[in-house]
Amino acid sequence: MSTRTSSNLMPVLISGSAIILVSFAIRASFGVFQIPIASEFGWLRAEFSFAIAIQNLFWGIGTPIFGAFADKFGDRKAIVAGALCYAAGLVLSSYAVTPGQHQLLEMLVGFGIAGTGFGVILSVIGRVASDENRSIALGIGTAAGSAGQIVGPVTAEFLLRFMPWQSVFIVFAVAILAILIVLPFIRNTSEQSVLQSEPMGVVLKKAVSDPTYTMIFIGFFSCGYQLGFITAHFPAFIAEVCGPIASGGLLSSMGISTTSALGALAIAVIGLANIFGTIAAGWLGQTYSRKYLLAAIYLARTVVAATFIIFPITPASVLIFSGIMGALWLATVPLTSGLVAQIYGLKYMGTLYGLVFFSHQLGGFLGVWLGGRMYDLSGDYTLVWWIGVGVGAFSALVHLPIDENPLEQRRRLQGAAA
Repeated sequence: MSTRTSSNLMPVLISGSAIILVSFAIRASFGVFQIPIASEFGWLRAEFSFAIAIQNLFWGIGTPIFGAFADKFGDRKAIVAGALCYAAGLVLSSYAVTPGQHQLLEMLVGFGIAGTGFGVILSVIGRVASDENRSIALGIGTAAGSAGQIVGPVTAEFLLRFMPWQSVFIVFAVAILAILIVLPFIRNTSEQSVLQSEPMGVVLKKAVSDPTYTMIFIGFFSCGYQLGFITAHFPAFIAEVCGPIASGGLLSSMGISTTSALGALAIAVIGLANIFGTIAAGWLGQTYSRKYLLAAIYLARTVVAATFIIFPITPASVLIFSGIMGALWLATVPLTSGLVAQIYGLKYMGTLYGLVFFSHQLGGFLGVWLGGRMYDLSGDYTLVWWIGVGVGAFSALVHLPIDENPLEQRRRLQGAAA
């Protein structure tokens, strides 16, 4: 990679991280609106949950679309289109009064997250970074999403004290448009010369026919399931099943006197811990096998989630769980995106990672929707938690057979052997 391209890394990394931070701050706050919106309209828990599930699904559908758009027409255009979709979805949702309206408009929000999230931004960062710095750069970009997760729920909880949820949606719409001020610092890296001359269709066909790509696709499902469920339902789960917050204790002295406030804090703790977790994962990915790191992360998630739900839920256990799970939260993203770039090249990274991310969002859709559905049927989230434990264990196993060698290198070796 040229020196000129490598020298562009810092401005691209900072501006791209800023966009991801704001995008994910808004996205991570939706769980905080679960109870206010359902209470105002008298909806079942599943109704708003399904709206967030649709948001996750269309985030997944939109990611390869925006990735391909960026690969072909330029990253900046894709980001602007995503921000406009995001703002329009938020503004229109503020006027929605039926579950169907919310569910329909969350399609726009999902596309907005796709255009301002990992699929486009990490591809920009990945193409600008040098080979030796790419993994840690992707980790830092991903950590920006975690920083957003700290800011978003707490900001939403604070704003809801002074204004209705509709007004908070408008504030968030303004914020996502305002962040476009950093757009001039985003280089159109998709238009730069990258060592890969084959057309997008040829590269895509080769990847999809590769068993390794299929395993990466399948393995990312559980990540989306766990993240989608926890982001959407964890605040409500804590508000309903957590033991009382001790008066005069540490949390009380911090102003956390209700389990609702504890839920917002828990999401923020997850985000804070994951800043360190994603950067650490990116750093480790520069030296160690990414597939084994991914398997270890999924195994650790499985153990942590199972332990959490077996024991009584207390404020202390909520914060401990949030800290440990947070360290593992988005640690899969720099490793998975780095693995895609390592095996299939950089030129069409946005498209190829976008397709893998679609699996992530299928899991997110199921986790969010199933959480609300099972709650309405059984009155608790127990079964949904255990499904998350099972799919996490499966992902740990499915990463083990992945072949990390570049696809073209494998094909050359196979041709030589033949």
